Amino acid sequence: MLVKVWVIPLLYLDFEIRREYIVANLCENKNRPQLHCDGKCYLAKRIASLDEHEKRQAEKSYMSRLIDQVMDQRAVFSFTKQPVGIELLPRAVFALAPSFAPRVAVDDIFHPPLV
Repeated sequence: MLVKVWVIPLLYLDFEIRREYIVANLCENKNRPQLHCDGKCYLAKRIASLDEHEKRQAEKSYMSRLIDQVMDQRAVFSFTKQPVGIELLPRAVFALAPSFAPRVAVDDIFHPPLV
């Protein structure tokens, strides 16, 4: 895990240490000095190849884990019939009050204590 974290900084450190050699020998744009590449093309190419390598590694590890899960012989699957129970609820009782019945709101608020 620590190796993955330190790969990019170590790549930059290697680039800074060997900058003169990279500019003189490995740079793709050494014929065109007006671009002021100074070896950054080489560094970008290395970082892109590293990212591609990590993507391939991640894909391989994902596929291997997937195959391991599918091919795992230790897993036992059993499908048994479960009994189905039906619970009948009691019927709902609705009280119908006429909509035009007189109602006194004070009776709802003021009443003797309920025990």
